Amino acid sequence: MRLEAITWDRLGDLLAERVLDLAPADGSAWPRVAFDGAPAARPGDLAERVSEALRVRGRPALVVGTQGFLRPASLRLEHGRQDVESYYSGWHDTGALWREVFDPLGPGGDGRVLPDLWDPVTDRATRSPYATLPPGGALLLHGPFLLHHWFPLDLSVHVVLGPGALRRRTPEAEQWTLPAFERYDEETDPSGTADVLVRADDPRHPAWGG
Repeated sequence: MRLEAITWDRLGDLLAERVLDLAPADGSAWPRVAFDGAPAARPGDLAERVSEALRVRGRPALVVGTQGFLRPASLRLEHGRQDVESYYSGWHDTGALWREVFDPLGPGGDGRVLPDLWDPVTDRATRSPYATLPPGGALLLHGPFLLHHWFPLDLSVHVVLGPGALRRRTPEAEQWTLPAFERYDEETDPSGTADVLVRADDPRHPAWGG
C-alpha cells in the first residue's frame, strides 16, 4: 500500500468523512470502526481525534477502549505477569465486548452500550453507566489485536510502528509484550488486511494509505 504524508488533524477529518459515508453491510444502524494498534502506537488518540471531527459535523460517536474490558487479574495473570500467550489471546474479555458493545449495536440492537467493564488498577468492576448511542452514531473501538477476533467491523484502521519504533516507544516494563505483536503481524497481517493503514514511526509526521 502506498503511503502519503499527512497531519493528524487532516487524517482525523478524512477518516471522519469516511465514517459519515459508511453503510453497515449487515443492516445495523451504527457503523463500527476499529482503531487497531499496539499501546505504543496510541490508536486511542486517533479514535478521539475522529470522534471530535464527527462531533463538529453533527454525528455522535462513542469511543471505547479495550483496556476497559480486561479480564480479572486472577484469570489474566494465571500463567504469570509476563506470559506472552496470555497477553496475546487471554487478557481481553472478548465475550464481554460482544455482549456489551457489539450485540447492542448490531441489527435489531437498542444502542445501549457499556463503555467499560473492568478497572485493571483496582481489579474491580468499574460500574460505569450504560451509554445510549443513537442510530447513525459511530462506535470507535481502539486497542491491540482487534483484527483477529472476527468483530463485525465496517471500517478498520491499523496504526503501525516499525519494529525499531515499537521497541523504542514501548516502556521497559512492557518490552516482554513485543513477541505478541510479532506473532500478530505473522498470523493476521494487520497492515495488509486493514482498510486504512497509518504509519506513526515519527509521531509528529504520520503517513497513511487506504
